[in-house]
This record gives sequence, C-alpha cells and structure tokens, in this order.
Amino acid sequence: MKKINVELIVGFFLIGGFCAFAYISMQFGEYSFFGQSQYYTVNADFDSVSGLKKGAVVSMAGVDIGKISKIGLTEDERARVSLSLLKNIKLTEDAIASVKTQGIIGDKYIRISQGGSDDFLKEGDLLTDTESAVDLEELVSKYIFGDV
Repeated sequence: MKKINVELIVGFFLIGGFCAFAYISMQFGEYSFFGQSQYYTVNADFDSVSGLKKGAVVSMAGVDIGKISKIGLTEDERARVSLSLLKNIKLTEDAIASVKTQGIIGDKYIRISQGGSDDFLKEGDLLTDTESAVDLEELVSKYIFGDV
C-alpha cells in the first residue's frame, strides 16, 4: 500500500513537471493560449533586403519593439516585409523603416524612425517611407574596380 502511494506521488510530480516544461516552452515561443496576441502587423516595401531574415529584430530608438514575421515579394517585384510590433507601440503614418546592420558585419535588423504625423498606422497598413539595405559587397567591388 505504501509503495502505491509513493508511485502515485512520483507520477503526479512528473506530470506537473511536464506541464511546467510545456508552459515555459510556450512562453519562450511567445505563444498565446487564449488567442489574444500582444502584437499587430504592419507591412513595409523595400527595394532590397539582402541579408535580412525572418525573426530579426525591429527597433526604435535602440529599443526592441517587435520582430520580422514574414518576407516575400510584391507584384512589382519589391521585397515586402511584415513587421510584428508590440500593441503598445503606435507608428505614425510617415514613419521611416530602414534596414540596418548591427556593427560592421553583424546581423541585419529594421530600425523605425517616427515621423511628425498625428495619424497612426493600424493592423495591416503599409509603411510607405523605407530605406533599403546597403550592400557592403557591392560597395567594395565598386571601390576595387574603380567605379567609385
């Protein structure tokens, strides 16, 4: 009888541990159990996003405010980047999205600079002012081959 009680307690302990592990995994993955997302999506079109990857950081004034959820092409062959931004961050309609590099040869990310408009972007809106990535390889090749 005592052996059954010990095994039952160990079983409950293991089930509780697995549930705690699953909960922590969901929290690290920023998964919402109740469908209430803490992000909203804004799109931006760029001429070039070379080196930019899904999941890269979106920052404003040096603070991370979101991440890149999708990168694809538009009908006119421009790169469309979907930005998942925190709901408490409000972007103005004339905000500027720039593809930047962390350090000299670091990872690419998107930096947002707010504009002066009183109107804010909503879910699914398009950022119209963008600056594409500077291609370091292209600049070096122009310098080497004398096209500067």
